[in-house]
Amino acid sequence: MTGRTDGGHAGAHVEELEFLTHKEAPVRFSAGFGADRRLPGRPHLLARTVTLGAGWAVEQHRLPRFAQDDPHAYTALEREVSAAVTLERRYGSEPYGEVFTRLVGFDLDAPEPFVLYRVHGGEPLRARRGALTVDEQHRVLAQLVLAVRLLEHTGLVHRGIAPDSVRWDGRHVRLAEPYGALRSGEPRSAFGQSPWASPEQREGAGAADARDDLWAVAQLMYFLLSGRADQGTGPPRDLSAYRRLAALDQGGVFAPRAAARPAPAELLRLLNVPDPLAAAPAAGDPLGPARGDFDVQLARKRRNLGLVTHGEPVEHEPPPPPVSSLRRSLRSLWGAVAAPQNGDAPYDVPAEPPPPVRDPMCPHCLLPVAYDESMLITLSPEGERLPLDLSAEHRPAIRQDALRKAYHRCPHADPDRPHELPVPYLTNGEPLSVVLVGSSGVGKTHLLATMLGEIEQGGLEPYGLKCLPLNPVSHRTFLRERVQNLHQGKQLAPTGQQSFARFADGLLVSGRGQTRPVVFFDLAGEDLAEEGEVTGFLMGVGAFIFVLDPLRALRLPSLDPARERNRLRRRDLGDEAFATVLNRMPRNGPYVDTPAAVAVNKSDLLRFDPTVDRWLGRALPPRFDAEAVREESRDAYALIAQHATPAWLKPFDDCARCTLHFVAATGGEAKGDVFPHGVRPRRVLAPLLSIFAMAGILPGADPGEAGL
Repeated sequence: MTGRTDGGHAGAHVEELEFLTHKEAPVRFSAGFGADRRLPGRPHLLARTVTLGAGWAVEQHRLPRFAQDDPHAYTALEREVSAAVTLERRYGSEPYGEVFTRLVGFDLDAPEPFVLYRVHGGEPLRARRGALTVDEQHRVLAQLVLAVRLLEHTGLVHRGIAPDSVRWDGRHVRLAEPYGALRSGEPRSAFGQSPWASPEQREGAGAADARDDLWAVAQLMYFLLSGRADQGTGPPRDLSAYRRLAALDQGGVFAPRAAARPAPAELLRLLNVPDPLAAAPAAGDPLGPARGDFDVQLARKRRNLGLVTHGEPVEHEPPPPPVSSLRRSLRSLWGAVAAPQNGDAPYDVPAEPPPPVRDPMCPHCLLPVAYDESMLITLSPEGERLPLDLSAEHRPAIRQDALRKAYHRCPHADPDRPHELPVPYLTNGEPLSVVLVGSSGVGKTHLLATMLGEIEQGGLEPYGLKCLPLNPVSHRTFLRERVQNLHQGKQLAPTGQQSFARFADGLLVSGRGQTRPVVFFDLAGEDLAEEGEVTGFLMGVGAFIFVLDPLRALRLPSLDPARERNRLRRRDLGDEAFATVLNRMPRNGPYVDTPAAVAVNKSDLLRFDPTVDRWLGRALPPRFDAEAVREESRDAYALIAQHATPAWLKPFDDCARCTLHFVAATGGEAKGDVFPHGVRPRRVLAPLLSIFAMAGILPGADPGEAGL
């Protein structure tokens, strides 16, 4: 909902303020606004007191317009709100939830996004150094460790525990807002000051760990008892002089590395403090049955494909042949002389046999095209086809550069509707065509633009893939008209219907010792939903990315306001483009063989759902992890199965190999024709990485196991 603010003028005045509660329920209050003030250490935000209704004073932190040019500022506020919502949902009704600053509400879509917190009493613990009674020392320590334990249980690391950020009101400690929080296991980023931040946290080394916060607790307790801050490199030299800290010392909490410190639950035990989570009954998993159904379906697919189900022993598996005999059999297969059996032969056996040599298939007419230099053309800026004769060009560099930009006429094209292929499409490895499937308005165009934008910025290089344009001129046009406009916050026009399906852009992708052309098709939803001539090329497609719109699919009340804004209704019959495309595809038994991925787009609308946040809140890991992909697919399947009709899972049900991913092409809703807070793509390369794994392009991935 949109919150209206006064721009920060001094002196309270009254207007209306709309925001969402931690349950994402919209509420509206009359509100009086106080004067702005700066937040120490948080230069992008302004704080002020807001009086809601008849006198409920809350604290507002907001991102003013002048600070919104920095994209990291919005992301930081969004992460803070996500952590605060998680804590409020989990502990808001529990008495021990008072160890946290309590969330009132938020609006991340307002012109000046903001978050509201309760105003709590007490004073910073810095004011109590050397002045706590013995009983207060015990309570402060016990509650701080309890807070870390509660954070750990929700998968959060606070990272902001320090004398000025923790308050004490005589009964409770209260941690500051989670503005620096990371999820456990996320790469650490350098944050905090010595001695309160651990050495690893200050260095930004390794992965965030709940034990980072235990280091801060230990340093804070030493400061409170000794009256001075330590150097922050390890146990203080005079630590033995403070008996109250003996358990921290003996437990190794002052160890400079997190791995050497105890877990929060273990430290509670050493302190003889009850752990409320140990006695609490295990919460039921509402998605448990659907996750179980995913496992059953995946096992069925594997059996139908003759693969061993994960966790099952391999029965009657023949032992692998000796290396020497394997080498001889491969080389004899390729017509080479067998290697001597002593293993000293100098032969280098390729990791896999070379692919068969065959003419590439035209992605439009599905007929093979042999390279013929007499068929070369160039395209003028007006689209006119001009013959290209290189017979007199003998300079290799000039010739190669001309071919890089040239096209080859398809000999099978209808004279009334000619088409052509970039020359590199015919002169490299086996092409792969990828089609984005979904009805109009699901975000296919934005998703493709952000995917190619991430690739342009080197997003595939950590996975061992190098990318070049399939045709430099058309690629540059796509970047200028699509990617750059979107990155500037402009909403892209929807893809119009076509009489002939042309790919939107193409790449040359190198990995696993080969270079393969990859072309991307982005067709209008109306074209995909019709069994017309324009979609006849689908029979030869190499992979599908099905783009699922949660606004159309999921029965979640939190999505109703967005549905209303976009004038959309849920569709219990699923996406008609999914069904039309899949029903046309040839089958191998019950399944479509074509690799597929489901991209649950606009997942930012679900960012506060724990299942979605588990994935969307984290960046893609720098290495492809097949098990993590399987876990994400399991979660996405379960969420869809729980909140939508089975029709929305048709891609997974029909395709032999299919992964599911939470993605956000833009990270926010457009207003008018712009994205007011910019575009923030999230995990948009995840579906493509899975497709590349299934297609045998991705180094280190097993194509036989990918998607299963």
